[in-house]
Amino acid sequence: MKSFQVPFIDFKAQYRQIKRELEQAFQEVMDSQLFILGPQVARLERALAKYCGCQYAVGVSSGTDALLISLMTAGIGLGHGVITTPYTFVATAGAIARVGARPLFVDIDPVSYTIDSGAVQRFFDQECRWHSAEGRLQHKRTATWVRGIIPVHLYGQCADMEPLLILAGEYNLVVIEDAAQAIGAGYPFEEKSGWARCGSLGEFGCFSFFPTKNLGGAGDSGLVTTSNRKTAETLGILRVHGAQGKNYHVKLGGNFRLDTLQAAILLAKLGHLDEWTVKRRAHAKYYETLFLQAGLQDKERLTLPRAVWEEGLQNMAETGKEEPGPPYYGHVYNQYVIRAHQRDELRRYLAEQGVGTAVYYPLPLHLQPCFSELGYDEGDFPESEKAARETLALPVYPELEKAQLDYVADRIAAFYE
Repeated sequence: MKSFQVPFIDFKAQYRQIKRELEQAFQEVMDSQLFILGPQVARLERALAKYCGCQYAVGVSSGTDALLISLMTAGIGLGHGVITTPYTFVATAGAIARVGARPLFVDIDPVSYTIDSGAVQRFFDQECRWHSAEGRLQHKRTATWVRGIIPVHLYGQCADMEPLLILAGEYNLVVIEDAAQAIGAGYPFEEKSGWARCGSLGEFGCFSFFPTKNLGGAGDSGLVTTSNRKTAETLGILRVHGAQGKNYHVKLGGNFRLDTLQAAILLAKLGHLDEWTVKRRAHAKYYETLFLQAGLQDKERLTLPRAVWEEGLQNMAETGKEEPGPPYYGHVYNQYVIRAHQRDELRRYLAEQGVGTAVYYPLPLHLQPCFSELGYDEGDFPESEKAARETLALPVYPELEKAQLDYVADRIAAFYE
């Protein structure tokens, strides 16, 4: 097969296609000279609130700050614990620690790589006690009061939200969705008319527009979604140093504003998002076809990603439960992640063949030095540790050509042959 260079991601390929729109958006901001909370910020907030199926959206400076400001708004801090997964980017647990709370890790489901809802139930049953008089849940080992859950919608797919929301209701917990990698991803949830987009299920939905995301800016930027008016108002106050009006500060906040330039760029890109998602999904399907044809889907070589909510969404569409509106997807493939036998050797081989790949979380958070004081050990979360050893992300960005996908699959087949 002809040799190709297949970068893991190619920003320039996308830029070439929408260069005029981006330049126009940039010029509008430069002409206005309204760089801080200009009109494009409010326009983007309205558009993304509608896109995510929420009442409100508040633009912020990054996905990390979206998590941080959500925790602050929820009143989570010293003496509190927040449940999340150790198999994610450090910002998820880092935001919990930065407000003075304690990350409480629960292992992942090995298929979706998202937090295991059954393991959360076992965590409550085995490691916590319920104080009925106070209506609060306490983690026995650390004596922290469990205040929230941050499920991470990883690689473009939603966590199993319905059981988590039921548990949160039973134990008076706040649910903050980390949707940094999953904008547009759907979940089949009966209470939401048969489906819902991520960011609309919990009290808060946190998004990142880091350039590698499906909707990426020209630098750092983020957004918080909510359907509670008071929550949205508090988020808006906290992002401007807790100010309510000029020089009148009702809370201690921070500088979490979304730049007008970033909002303008994201607005220009938003109209292309569904088209790009369709292409990502088509690439994922084509990879699957190629790998199956090559007989590579087995435990000795590859385990392919599974879109666990696709069947539920399809069934609802066929029975007429899905409401009219924009397309909804079970998986938006921010990353196409396989499990690979001899993962590191395969990655080195692909690099030699001109194929870019990535290992996203080679060391789970419970084993990171910055969280050593939490007292976790190797073996505490076996599924997270196994995923860290085995997973590999392949190129899946929308601008990939069929011949490039063929080449990636061919080189992987050649490695195992």
